[in-house]
Amino acid sequence: MATSSSTPKEFLFVWEGKDRQGKTQRGEIRAGTEAIVNASLRRQGILVTKVKKRKLARGRSIKSKDLSTFTRQMATMLRAGVPLLQSFEIVARSHPNPSMSRLVNDLRNDVETGTSLSASFRKYPRYFDHLYCNLIEAGEEAGMLELLLDRLATYQEKTLAIRAKIKSALTYPIAVMVVAMIVVTIIMLFVVPTFQDVFSQFGAALPAPTLFVIALSNFFVHYWYILFGSMGIGGYFAFQSWKRSAKVQEAVDRGLLQLPVFGELIRKGALARWTRTLATMFGAGVPLVEALDSVGGSSGNIVYRRATERIQQEVATGTSLTMAMQSSGVFPPLVLQMTAIGEESGSLDQMLGKAADIYEAEVDEIVKALSSLLEPIIIVVLGALIGGLVVAMYLPIFNLGKVVG
Repeated sequence: MATSSSTPKEFLFVWEGKDRQGKTQRGEIRAGTEAIVNASLRRQGILVTKVKKRKLARGRSIKSKDLSTFTRQMATMLRAGVPLLQSFEIVARSHPNPSMSRLVNDLRNDVETGTSLSASFRKYPRYFDHLYCNLIEAGEEAGMLELLLDRLATYQEKTLAIRAKIKSALTYPIAVMVVAMIVVTIIMLFVVPTFQDVFSQFGAALPAPTLFVIALSNFFVHYWYILFGSMGIGGYFAFQSWKRSAKVQEAVDRGLLQLPVFGELIRKGALARWTRTLATMFGAGVPLVEALDSVGGSSGNIVYRRATERIQQEVATGTSLTMAMQSSGVFPPLVLQMTAIGEESGSLDQMLGKAADIYEAEVDEIVKALSSLLEPIIIVVLGALIGGLVVAMYLPIFNLGKVVG
């Protein structure tokens, strides 16, 4: 006989009570019933005086910024001596995103029932990757959880900053190109046909640029649905191919690294994340072979992920990290030299951290240079494009003025 099971429905309860010292305490907790809330609070030594059910807000999705803020808040409170469960409660109550508050409350409930902190985090791989969980586990075992959380928060903040800078450098030209395409489409579909009706009354031969623009406009008017439909379908299938095929992803990532200017930006951003991740993991006491599990994916580029897998295999067989990195062929001399010095001096995490600092600074410089360089280039390109269309359409009017004069 088949049986069906469903996940118990949970609610958000707001409670008020007194602790063992008689001080009034307030908070929120997720549970299925009010009885579970009372039992949970009694285990904490809270004498409950009031419990009220509150409807759970849906909230927006949890972003990397939310997780970074959560890690920083937890590190700060643990450093200040706030107990772990109370830290969870404070973060959950103060976070503006209800989805993040629910996640923090779930973590708190797991820890409260005796689950280790790292095991609680591992239940949510969507939000906490292997790197995060491994560092938390290392912090628990070494008794320096607040220090590891602080390192994690710093790592997350630096990684987010690098991604934001790369994204801002790539977003501006893409946005301008999209706007330019929209403007050109409007001109071709609505403006040029109006001029064409006027020119048909001239009874004179039109200049070659004007004829070219009119022919292009006629193509847009008659076949716009085919043009945009094919672009949309092609884009959809290209995205699906990239999403489902590792070979396509690798080809795209390799192509991005070969782009002029932008390729260098993407490469240095990937190197900064790679070195920063390995420095954080190794500095926390995670064994090198195990640390490399999390490093490849953090780079954000499949080329470096594949290289990291090969490096991990070679290091596991006794090859030095420097030699393994050199044989991969994707790391520049600076990273190899810093790694070699770190291995010889026993300060690998510090040298990799310095390499990450260097590449993060270079990313800053490239982004600033791109910002100052792209603006005039885009203005010139747009001016030539839009200006060329306008001049082509006004040439017959200028010629007519000369004839009349």
